[in-house]
Amino acid sequence: MQETCVVLGGAGFIGSHLVDRLVEDHGFHVVVIDNESTGSFANLARWRGSDTVRMVAADITEPLPEDRFGVRDAAVIFQMASPASPIHYRRLSLETLLVNSVGTLHALHWARELGARVVLASTSEVYGDPEVSPQTEEYWGHVNPVGPRSCYDESKRFGEALAMEWHRRHGLDVRILRFFNCYGPRMQMDDGRVVPNFVAQALRGEPLTVYGDGAQTRSFCYVSDEVEAIVRAGMRDHLGGRIINVGNPEEHTILEFAEMVARVAGVPLQTVRAELPVDDPTNRCPDISRAEELLGWRPQVALEDGLARTIADFRARGAAT
Repeated sequence: MQETCVVLGGAGFIGSHLVDRLVEDHGFHVVVIDNESTGSFANLARWRGSDTVRMVAADITEPLPEDRFGVRDAAVIFQMASPASPIHYRRLSLETLLVNSVGTLHALHWARELGARVVLASTSEVYGDPEVSPQTEEYWGHVNPVGPRSCYDESKRFGEALAMEWHRRHGLDVRILRFFNCYGPRMQMDDGRVVPNFVAQALRGEPLTVYGDGAQTRSFCYVSDEVEAIVRAGMRDHLGGRIINVGNPEEHTILEFAEMVARVAGVPLQTVRAELPVDDPTNRCPDISRAEELLGWRPQVALEDGLARTIADFRARGAAT
């Protein structure tokens, strides 16, 4: 009998790629639970009608149904459910707070009932606007707890604290992954983050909007690399209670990235400046030593290659119109 995994938020950008990998490469039966607030079951269209992936339209912040969505056993619950872009987590600020607190609590309860592991998707945003670079997992962060980004930052921090207390008190096998700027096909074109913004603008022949002076840095991890780390974190033994950065340690300024997007898209570079958003971090760069040690993982896809695939996907979905 196939082992089962549950992916909360499995209709989203990263979640849907994770579902594909769990089925194709590892032979799991996957139950996807998503309310489609920012994801779409269209991302899993290839699995419609299959016995391998079951899609459930539900909100994990609501009490779990008595039948637990018909899931009798599971190896891993992946808690991937949350808006992740500033546009969406501001639009859904209260929902974001709830899914990363109440939703995570429900996932932990459920995992304890099933004897399952939990992989909790956290974020580099827990580091806030960091005062050290690169960021290690031991860094406590520099976060505004009541600013416009706090609905996301602080709820992710709370979710981590909640998961660690379940690990300490109940012995629950929880692994926490802090993601740094993942990108790739299936990103929403109106996501508001730098990759979809730049790619969509380049394909429409528009100037690329650079916030602030463009000297702030980001590090970009292609989705197939990100998913590989997530799967390894779910499958490997003896990782309970570990927190692991997942990202690409190659750092670029936003202006450097704008130049790369224009070059790969085959358009002249044009930029327009806008005011830097409140609490926008000045740098993002992960120390991935722990991922290398515990997961045997490091990203493999070069940024220009990943951008070419992303641009092709956006073009195919009509971003140029």
